[in-house]
Amino acid sequence: MDAFLLSTGVVALAEIGDKTQLLAFLLAARFRKPAPIVAGILVATLVNHGLAGALGGWITSQIDPAIMRWMLGASFLGMAAWTLVPDTIEEEEAHMAHRLGIFGATLVTFFMAEMGDKTQIATVALAAHYASPALVVAGTTLGMLIADVPAVFVGERFGNRIPMRLVHIAAAALFAALGLAVLLN
Repeated sequence: MDAFLLSTGVVALAEIGDKTQLLAFLLAARFRKPAPIVAGILVATLVNHGLAGALGGWITSQIDPAIMRWMLGASFLGMAAWTLVPDTIEEEEAHMAHRLGIFGATLVTFFMAEMGDKTQIATVALAAHYASPALVVAGTTLGMLIADVPAVFVGERFGNRIPMRLVHIAAAALFAALGLAVLLN
């Protein structure tokens, strides 16, 4: 259960201000149809994080636990630093939304935006750490939905009121604490 709860919290916090949350704002502002946007976010996240969780599970079976501890600790500390760098939406991701319909655009743009993103890498690291990829993927997917679904329904207006710097610092502190805990454990 720890794998699920921690994965949910880490990703929900890390996702605030992330480019996929900004993408949710953009899609909601353009299409004003929340159901297909939320469905696209869910499917894209399940596929993307499912692959990341499988990779984390595979890594666990291939790497010596002592080496894994150092790799995970370093990756969590790296995630802490990366979380402090704000994301922007790339133009190509925004234009794709007009060609594929609401669900398709959300599915493709979210999947692409998550490739190599900090939440995907966190999913790999968490799945490797807990050796419970299914619980981690369920948690990271819920974390994505916790952060992105309100962006769809409330829109950019609410997002402008969130102190993003403070949220990024809190997420970075959480990743740093995880990294130190893994290294010192």
